[in-house]
Amino acid sequence: MERNIFRHLDSWRRRKNRKPLILRGARQVGKTWSLQEFGSRNFATCHYINFEQDNQLETLFERDLKPARIIQEISFHLERPIDSAKDLLILDEIQECPRALTSLKYFAEELPEMAVCAAGSLLGVELSTVSFPVGKVEFLDMHPMSFSEFLMAAGDNQSFDFLERLSLDSELPEIVHRRLWMHFKNYLIVGGLPEVVKTWKENHENPYEAFKEVRRTQQDLITAYIADMAKHSGKQNSMHLERLWQNIPAQLARKQDGSAPKFKFKGVLSGINGYTRIAGVIDWLEKAGLLIKVHIVSNGNLPFSAYSKENVFKLYCFDIGLLGALGNLSPKTILSYDYGSYKGYFAENFVAQEFICSGHGPLYSWRKRTAKVEFLLEMAGEIIPVEVKSGWVTQAKSLKVYAQKYTPIYRAILSGRRFSIDHTNRIHLYPLFLAGYFPLE
Repeated sequence: MERNIFRHLDSWRRRKNRKPLILRGARQVGKTWSLQEFGSRNFATCHYINFEQDNQLETLFERDLKPARIIQEISFHLERPIDSAKDLLILDEIQECPRALTSLKYFAEELPEMAVCAAGSLLGVELSTVSFPVGKVEFLDMHPMSFSEFLMAAGDNQSFDFLERLSLDSELPEIVHRRLWMHFKNYLIVGGLPEVVKTWKENHENPYEAFKEVRRTQQDLITAYIADMAKHSGKQNSMHLERLWQNIPAQLARKQDGSAPKFKFKGVLSGINGYTRIAGVIDWLEKAGLLIKVHIVSNGNLPFSAYSKENVFKLYCFDIGLLGALGNLSPKTILSYDYGSYKGYFAENFVAQEFICSGHGPLYSWRKRTAKVEFLLEMAGEIIPVEVKSGWVTQAKSLKVYAQKYTPIYRAILSGRRFSIDHTNRIHLYPLFLAGYFPLE
């Protein structure tokens, strides 16, 4: 599978003053495979060690943190030489060996020619108790496969190439729109976790069997994530984490109009009704990369952070496929999506995920009395309001209210309709599947 992360990794590789790189992300998003594939394509030899699989590796960092010695001993461990000028060293699950994390500082200072990439869960790296190599490492965040990556995995290079060439002046023919819409509905079921995408790809000639296997794989992954919660947080805390995470679909589906509502604290955890006592659970899940938090502001001016409140936000699942699995939403329901009865929150979750993958985070939403706009994006100092519609109807009263108050350079609506630009009213209409390409130039 081709991953967009390769472009960022290659940019890091080419920099003359590069530092050791830490690739962060939730479990199962493809960090290990991506680094190994990148290494095999771009370096003479790729050397890989995994601190979770082999706890003896931790002893290599106990004596001291001198890179030359560490490289020599890793070389003996792997039973092959390491060329610091030509090879790549991958330190996987680095959160399991805190001193290895600290050693990256000395790799940057004493052995800068050695290309070192570390991978670890967002949570493990964030909560490390040892001296962190501040200013001596670079970070790169990895997310589930985006819709464009899913197109490549599906083998539809023609559609992918078309989207890569799309611009504000382009037209999106109906035949192309229909094909992309078919892929879009499949993506809503499958999501972007590589193992699930692989399962779907291996069985896609028999759709019924493919989606059945997809849901089975997703349930296995949900079980693995819950086990990971217990490992990192303890039994009692993990029960709270599991309940809140699995409550996200129910929270999103609360509103009758289908839009994603403000997160409601009451009733999520037994005996806990206020934000203060639930904040730690939400922060844990956010640091683990398992949810997306979107703050709600009542003021449309910059900076958004100045107008946000700590306890006013919406929560989305980090992967649209897992959202369906957590909510026990059948694939048939999604495939028969008629854009009239479908829940808008599902479309919003997809857009939030695509925006995060495109580097638009942190995300904000606007709400004033009964008017609400799903997303506010800052583009070169300008604010672009983005409303999400799950159907073909694009009457956006809230967007009009926002525009009258703040006069943005243009406003955008993501819906089921084809791509078009209304220059007179300064409205950009994007089909939902183009969220990851927003805004076109």
